This record gives sequence, C-alpha cells and structure tokens, in this order.
Amino acid sequence: MIIKILGIGCSNCIRLEENTRTALKNLGLTAEIVKVKDMVDIATYGIMRTPGLVIDEKVVSYGKVLNVQEVMALLNKPGQIKLESNRSLL
Repeated sequence: MIIKILGIGCSNCIRLEENTRTALKNLGLTAEIVKVKDMVDIATYGIMRTPGLVIDEKVVSYGKVLNVQEVMALLNKPGQIKLESNRSLL
C-alpha cells in the first residue's frame, strides 16, 4: 500500500501524516508514506485544497484533517473507500 500526503508541509498536512501513521500502527498495517509537496504535482490529483490523502493512487480525502478513527476506517475497508472532503471533486 502506498499512501500519499498532499500538501506543502503546513500544520494540517503534518497532523494528517501523524494521524495516518497512528492509524496504520493501530491497525498493524505497513505502508509506504510519500509526501507530495509540489503544487503542480498536487494539482494533478484534481484537488485545490490541502491536505489531501491518497491511498494507492485514489484520492480519499482533501481539504480537511482526518482524525485517527477516520483514517482507520478508510484503511480498514480499502475496497469501500469513500471520498471525505468539504468539497466535491466535480
């Protein structure tokens, strides 16, 4: 599993990364975590607000900091990932 944190390194991006690492640990999962900080690269995912969370190249959240439980729910059901955001991708 590859998880990407999309954001320029702001406090919200750091919190999302911390919450993601905690969720992985709580579930006993391992994943490669990649930080995507370049705005051009971030824009290729179709989001304009950070932080963003991408699991195996699927955008699952953007524009908000998911708490540990929310990240755990996404990681626990990878086949049933729903978009979590305060904005629609459309």
